Amino acid sequence: MQKNTNVVPAEASLPPKLDGVDRILLGLLSEDASRSYAFLGEKLHLSAPAVHERVKRLKRQGVIVASVAKLDPVSVGRPLLCFIQVMTNTIAHTRQIAALADLPDVEEIHTVAGDCGLLMKVRTRDMKSLEELLATIHGVDGVSGTRTQMVLSTLMERGPSPLLA
Repeated sequence: MQKNTNVVPAEASLPPKLDGVDRILLGLLSEDASRSYAFLGEKLHLSAPAVHERVKRLKRQGVIVASVAKLDPVSVGRPLLCFIQVMTNTIAHTRQIAALADLPDVEEIHTVAGDCGLLMKVRTRDMKSLEELLATIHGVDGVSGTRTQMVLSTLMERGPSPLLA
């Protein structure tokens, strides 16, 4: 299961100090994490070992949580992207939906404020697979309904920007 990246720490701790070079480095890595330290060093006017040390520090500090391959959903057989709002009876029931995180169609599960308790990002093979997933969700105790939005096209998708406004 993927690490929860939105946990509020019990004790408020200061976020790691990031300088301008760190932020540019994070931006370059977020575009393509397979870039060599030599390439990154050239862009940052640093030596490859200096970049390597910065990356190690950023990993140690928890700023970089993973380096992953971004997969093309069509190529892996999951072209249908949907967002599902899940209405639950109580917060306790909302937590039971977390068990669905092990399903391969489920990419993200978020607790949210508003009309529903959860927002899920899912990718399925086709409409039949989506229907089966919705049946599974409705089978969870405490789920009172769902609203599904199918994505026609994605204009932009990215993670958080390391750059300050």
